[in-house]
Amino acid sequence: MIQTTENEITIDAAGVSFRDLNTKLREKVACGAEKIVLLNVCGQRYIGTDLNSPVAINIVGTPGNNLGSFMDGPQITVYGNAQDGSGNTMNDGQIIVHGHAGDITGLAARGGNIFVRDDVGYRAGIHMKEYEDKKPALVIGGTAQDFVGEYMAGGVLILLGLNLKQGEHHRANYIGTGMHGGIIYIRGTVEEYQLGKEVGVAELTEDDYRVLGEYVGDYADHFDCDAKQIMNSSFIKLYPRYLRPYGRLYAY
Repeated sequence: MIQTTENEITIDAAGVSFRDLNTKLREKVACGAEKIVLLNVCGQRYIGTDLNSPVAINIVGTPGNNLGSFMDGPQITVYGNAQDGSGNTMNDGQIIVHGHAGDITGLAARGGNIFVRDDVGYRAGIHMKEYEDKKPALVIGGTAQDFVGEYMAGGVLILLGLNLKQGEHHRANYIGTGMHGGIIYIRGTVEEYQLGKEVGVAELTEDDYRVLGEYVGDYADHFDCDAKQIMNSSFIKLYPRYLRPYGRLYAY
């Protein structure tokens, strides 16, 4: 069922296959829709894939894998949780998740921003990259599972840990394993054994605080929280110690 008003199109996704739902979505975008609301979403995959217009897509429910993959401009807001692979190789735009997100969130993202209110699964931010003026950002309000930031080649990954108790460490091990570009900012503390051997730890510079403050401000706007309170905390910066950490393994 599709309902249309002057400024908004509403599609009821209940019982609609992911292929049919994405076909309807692309048709409406091609016709110039500026805002689309998808109701009763339940596991449909590839929503927003390869769209290249600034359309706003609001999702009520739980989208399936590869939400917004390869997209180049839309803003997707999820009122619920998201499954694996959100933002896979996205080029531009925003994904805003009012809940949790699954594994490999931000996989190979090369632009755009992803904001997750709560936790993410394993290997979030794996192989994020940047090129010229394209710099992806993944902001996680909660914590992450193992291998967050694995093989990062560029971009910004922020782990806020807002749901951790005082003195509680982040859960992830192997943070930044294979990292060879980009920056990871972590609010709170982690133990040395939790870090990949390829990352170094440093205090934030004035420029780091400026960059961090911008993303935290956006996070606070999306999820109605206090950016100043978040920033009034201790952060550490993880950076890649080597440009090609595994280069010798493949050189002859």
